[in-house]
Amino acid sequence: MSVKVLVVDDEKDILTLLEYNLEKAGFRVVSTGDGPEALEKAGREAPDLIILDIMLPNMDGTDVCRELKSSDATRDIPVIMLTAKGEEIDRIVGFELGADDYITKPFSPRELILRVKAILKRRNRRASARRAGPISLDMAGRAAAVYGRPLRLTPIEFKLLAELIMAGGRVLSRDTLLDMVWGTECYITDRTVDTHIRRLRKKLGESGRYIETVRGFGYRLRVEE
Repeated sequence: MSVKVLVVDDEKDILTLLEYNLEKAGFRVVSTGDGPEALEKAGREAPDLIILDIMLPNMDGTDVCRELKSSDATRDIPVIMLTAKGEEIDRIVGFELGADDYITKPFSPRELILRVKAILKRRNRRASARRAGPISLDMAGRAAAVYGRPLRLTPIEFKLLAELIMAGGRVLSRDTLLDMVWGTECYITDRTVDTHIRRLRKKLGESGRYIETVRGFGYRLRVEE
């Protein structure tokens, strides 16, 4: 069965462009130009990924994303935010809401397709990487626990922990983590990674020591057998 993508954009030319290129790449496409209808279709159609414009009539794209990520039925669906806005704050807001990537208009259809495939591939890898020592993840529920104790993580902290676990002990550079967690178009410094790692370690308590710093490069999550 082919992968289904929900495209949400009120610009007919953009919608047609996305539909054509996604279908040409082998995806099944469901589309709408309306926020409330997007939520309805997301619940009914159960897409594998959503491409969501931030500027929509009736309901802003950030509100749609917030609703998607707060619902048990749709919270695990990857979301790519699509917008003409390029300010850093808009990207940060999108990622804090749980979006997986952020692309600004005008965009290259080929690049967008590559990003869609990369996110879906990463999502499939994550499904089989749910535990590292005392730390466990519920990917569907976007929940984490240490020694069975639930952790209260932000969407960014959860994605950061998931990437570290998925790496299987490999070292991830700060730049790599920025791309994976915040997206390739989010122009923020690598100090952002350091700040979130400190917060994540604190929430993990004694198990925070498993997140090792590789000086001058990045981080890895290593758990003794």
